[in-house]
Amino acid sequence: MIILAVDLGKVRTGVAICDKGEILASPVEVITEHNREKLAERIAAICKERKPEQLVLGLPKNMDGTEGESALAAREFGKLLTEKTNLPLDFSDERGTTITAHGYLNNTDTRGKKRKNVVDAVAATIILEDYLRKRKNKNG
Repeated sequence: MIILAVDLGKVRTGVAICDKGEILASPVEVITEHNREKLAERIAAICKERKPEQLVLGLPKNMDGTEGESALAAREFGKLLTEKTNLPLDFSDERGTTITAHGYLNNTDTRGKKRKNVVDAVAATIILEDYLRKRKNKNG
């Protein structure tokens, strides 16, 4: 199944997608958009182009596992995304994904403006990889 993942941010939102066999997760783009309605429309346009069968949205839980303001905002955005795309949506705990993304970018010596432009897409890819791993363990 083709799955599109979203790492929702206040300034930049990362998007990633996997192949039909759910083996390879790849970054798609980083969207710079503050307006949630316009952001959802842009993601819906990506969905029309890439034809995913499901969406995964990163859920920013607190380190103790509770859900705060950011998680509530993500859940609200999830409702909007579902309305715009008519696709099923699942949430994936995104704790630590941005830190992991920065670690990957350190290993590839990606710095400065280039780093800022890709870190959210890398984080979305990590969210998707985690989600795919959980699906595989659940089904396998």
